Amino acid sequence: MIYPIVAYGNPILKKEAAEIHEGADLKTLIQDMFATMDHASGVGLAAPQINQAVRLFVIDSNLMLDEQDEEKGVRRAFINPIILDEYGDDYGFEEGCLSIPDVRAEIIRPEKLTIEYYDENWNLKEEEFSGMTARVIQHEYDHLEGILFVDYLKGLKKRLVQSKLIEVSKGKVHTDYRMIYPLK
Repeated sequence: MIYPIVAYGNPILKKEAAEIHEGADLKTLIQDMFATMDHASGVGLAAPQINQAVRLFVIDSNLMLDEQDEEKGVRRAFINPIILDEYGDDYGFEEGCLSIPDVRAEIIRPEKLTIEYYDENWNLKEEEFSGMTARVIQHEYDHLEGILFVDYLKGLKKRLVQSKLIEVSKGKVHTDYRMIYPLK
């Protein structure tokens, strides 16, 4: 099943997501989230973006990498994740979001992280990620905390995107995927 994606302005995107009861059967939801992400040509999707206020996200960082990149991409589900540490050099990269189409901005993030999470079989994992994979994880993890990439913008940069954000919430954007607009 391909879910509609919740647009900027919906209160669920600003709430901290609830922990999922260990052992819950999430296989269908995870498959549906991957299908939704793939349909929208995304590299990550958090459960709040499909109107599910739970601590789950999926990523496919393979789409962010070139053949010459040393790092390997990851296609994986993260259940009840906890970022244990973020470290390394901070670097900027232009980010976007399926919930905020047509808006992009350079966001500064640390290059590495260590994360603890459950996989889709409820195996507890602790792993280190770097580069683009770390960035995608940080972006999706923020969704579980009720943080959007535009929340990192300050001053003039924030004011420059404000009118675009209002347009998104009213549904005055074009996407190739279904969306739920809070002000439409």
